[in-house]
Amino acid sequence: MIVTRLKGLALLGLSVLAALGCWAAFTTWLVSDRVAHRAYETAAPCPDGAPERRYEDCLRTVTFTVDATKVDRGKRGGFRATLSGTPYWDGVVAFGDPGPVLEELRPGDRITGTVWRGEVMTIARGDARGVRQRTSDAPRDEPQMAAGLGTGLGLLAALTLVFGGARLAGPRPHPWFAWRPYGKRLLILTVSVSFAVGLLGVWTGLVWWLVPAVAVSLVALGAVLIYGWDRPEGDIRQTGIV
Repeated sequence: MIVTRLKGLALLGLSVLAALGCWAAFTTWLVSDRVAHRAYETAAPCPDGAPERRYEDCLRTVTFTVDATKVDRGKRGGFRATLSGTPYWDGVVAFGDPGPVLEELRPGDRITGTVWRGEVMTIARGDARGVRQRTSDAPRDEPQMAAGLGTGLGLLAALTLVFGGARLAGPRPHPWFAWRPYGKRLLILTVSVSFAVGLLGVWTGLVWWLVPAVAVSLVALGAVLIYGWDRPEGDIRQTGIV
C-alpha cells in the first residue's frame, strides 16, 4: 500500500511538471518563436561601414572563408561548417540538413553569410544561382511543432494526474488504471500522436491552432480503441459478463 501511494505521488509530481511544460510551450516557446521570426523577416539591412559590435538588430551581409565542413548523416553525426574571416562571427555554424549549399562547400571556398543579432542566419555561394541555406539559428515560422509538443505535455499531465490519483484513492486502483497494459499504451499513444501531428502540421502548413484539436481527437479515439480491444477483467466481472 505504501509503495502504491508513493507511485501515486510520483505520478502527481510528473503531472505538475508536464502541465508546466505545456504552459511554457504555448506561452513562451510558441510566442517567442513567432515574434523572433516576424522580427527577422522585417529587419532592415545594416548601414554601410564596418560593424562596431557583434549584436546588431539589422541584417548584415558578410564574406566568410570555409575552413572545414562536416556532413554526417549518421545518428551521432551532424551538419556543420567552420567559418572565418569576419570581425565577430567566426566559428562553427550548425545546419539542419546537408543541402543545398553545405554539401557542396570545400575548405578555402568563399561564401556570403547573412548575420542577425550576432548569429549567422543563412549562407550562400557566390555564384550565379544565388542558392541560400538557412542555419539552425535562423528563426522559423513553425508554431505547429510547439503546439503539438505542448498538447502532448498537456495530455501527459492529464494522464499522470488520473493514474496518480487512482493510486492515492485506495489501496488497490481500478484495473483501468493499471500501468500494464493501459498506462503504457496510453503513454506511447500520447507521445507518438503529439509528435506526429506537430511534424505533419509543419510539413503541410496546417494552422497551428488546429494541431491541439487534431491531436486530442486522435488520442481520445485511440484511448477508446485501447480499452475496447482489451477490457479490464475487473470491469468485466463488475458488469456480470464473467
